[in-house]
Amino acid sequence: MFNQHTKKTYTLNTGAKIPAVGLGTWQSKPNEVREAVKNALLAGYRHIDTALAYGNEAEVGAGIKDSAVPREEIWLTTKLDNTWHHCVNKGIDSSLKDLGTDYVDLYLVHWPSSTDPEDKSKHLPDWDFIKTWQEMQKLLATGKVRNIGVSNFGIRHLEKLLNDPSTKIVPAVNQIELHPNNPSPKLVAYNTSKGIHSTGYSCLGSTNSPLYKDPTLLQIAEKKGKTPQQVLLVWGITKGWSVIPKSVSKSRIEANFDINGWNLTAEEVNQLDNLKDRFKVCGDSWLPIKVFFGDDEEIARHDNVLSVHKL
Repeated sequence: MFNQHTKKTYTLNTGAKIPAVGLGTWQSKPNEVREAVKNALLAGYRHIDTALAYGNEAEVGAGIKDSAVPREEIWLTTKLDNTWHHCVNKGIDSSLKDLGTDYVDLYLVHWPSSTDPEDKSKHLPDWDFIKTWQEMQKLLATGKVRNIGVSNFGIRHLEKLLNDPSTKIVPAVNQIELHPNNPSPKLVAYNTSKGIHSTGYSCLGSTNSPLYKDPTLLQIAEKKGKTPQQVLLVWGITKGWSVIPKSVSKSRIEANFDINGWNLTAEEVNQLDNLKDRFKVCGDSWLPIKVFFGDDEEIARHDNVLSVHKL
């Protein structure tokens, strides 16, 4: 039975169903995002991922309207920015206003860093993500968010959060960097063990990725008659997480969604699981606190960060 990957959903711990494939919008340039979102929705995507920090929520909202796809058919994720941790209500209201909608399907704490808005080199002295999560939990009663989760949380962050008496709701999702050169098996396994769904960002390894020179990946793609990007997306879905490839090119947006009717064999998945190279697209040196602690060997090697971005 060949999988219809683009029709697949994952059931979260809330019972909600998140589409396996979405469009990521990080690093998309101004005026490109609106068209990308419209083109993605017209191509069949029903999952759009953005964040207040990306500065493109208004364009995402405009792209949704341009597509004429009914809002209720779309899974929309956005994220609370680091400098808004102490004012969660204002954060979600800002996002909803820009997105032009009265709710989001998933609202994530973007980073486990409560950054001082007056001085972004500092962490708020009287606030941390435990307090942020207390406020996130309250949002569920407002109808402004349907599910809440986290992003870039490691095992030690999740342990702290889940063991705190104020945590009544387990995050529905942990959005983390996931690709064969940063597979994070321990973190993914931990998420799964707690009923937390993993979403993989930078799932294609980002621009100019060393992945695209990997002979194993290239051989599998050639054998399948598929692009390396298509192979990477099916690998992620086969591993059990949702994927949010970013592109602003109409042809690539469509190609990334053209992944139905074939599977990777168990051997091919295993080959990709065991690629030796390690790199991260996203580092933490720009944050006032360290957030990556090496849950897996690959994220302990900070000399191998491809580029440092505020994802």
